[in-house]
Amino acid sequence: MKSERRTQEQRSASTRAALITAARPLFAAAGFAGVSTEAIVRAAGVTRGAMYHQFADKTELFAAVFETVEAELTQRIDAAVAGSGESSPIALMKLGAATWLDAGAEPEIQRIVLIEAPSVLGWERWREISFRYGMGLVHSLVEHAIATGHLPAQPSQPLSYVLIGALDEASLYVARSDNPAQARREVGAVIDRLIAALAT
Repeated sequence: MKSERRTQEQRSASTRAALITAARPLFAAAGFAGVSTEAIVRAAGVTRGAMYHQFADKTELFAAVFETVEAELTQRIDAAVAGSGESSPIALMKLGAATWLDAGAEPEIQRIVLIEAPSVLGWERWREISFRYGMGLVHSLVEHAIATGHLPAQPSQPLSYVLIGALDEASLYVARSDNPAQARREVGAVIDRLIAALAT
């Protein structure tokens, strides 16, 4: 009986993963409104019933895609910071910010995370999912910088919220720009100056 239950759970997990994998490039290319549930289930190789067994509706599937992208982004930034060999907490904060801004300039990230997610999920849910991933990383970097004396002693949570808000707005600025490369350079310089100023 346990073996049967495990097999059923594995099938369910496989179906869920197939739907997320299939939906992700479709949402990135055409946006939420431009993708039909029929296109998703056809790309995933599952039935419409199987999709609705996993997700209440297309919005919940989009939320799962968004969360997957957010988790990957957090891992990517964490890996860049951890593998940099850099010891200065301020330099690590700048590196983490730069990695996020570079990722936010990629078309798939822009479309799913910055453009579609706020409108599809609503502001509150978009922020809740975003903060669950990015906030933890930003907060840990801020706390480390404060603990090692590289930032003045202060409550870490408000500063973390301000920084992640600045990074989100910087990414949106790049996403909406007619010259993304120039916008990325400009906001990168602003964020670097902002982080450096915090250390004084």
